[in-house]
Amino acid sequence: MAKKNSKNNDFLNTHRNSSSPKIYSLLLDLVNDDREDLAKIVLKVDYLLQYTSNAIKQRDYAEAKEAIEKARERIDSLKAENVDVEYLEYLYQGIIKNCKTVK
Repeated sequence: MAKKNSKNNDFLNTHRNSSSPKIYSLLLDLVNDDREDLAKIVLKVDYLLQYTSNAIKQRDYAEAKEAIEKARERIDSLKAENVDVEYLEYLYQGIIKNCKTVK
């Protein structure tokens, strides 16, 4: 069977331009392993991390704390499924370092 890519998969085509290259690479690997359900979780984590970063910039620390906790839960669930979450962990740690009050 041919590898799935953005030309022959609607899910990948939809998210190719809206995600970073590292996130897209992770999505591609998951979709090719027939784990589109986990790819959707990766997208949710990526969104939550972006949302947290924006909330911190707007000094909405309560909202940032809630979002970062949800992201942590989803990262942990991805780890339990043996997904490579190194880049998501990197983003998570970067956000935590930028705002000590979110911890």
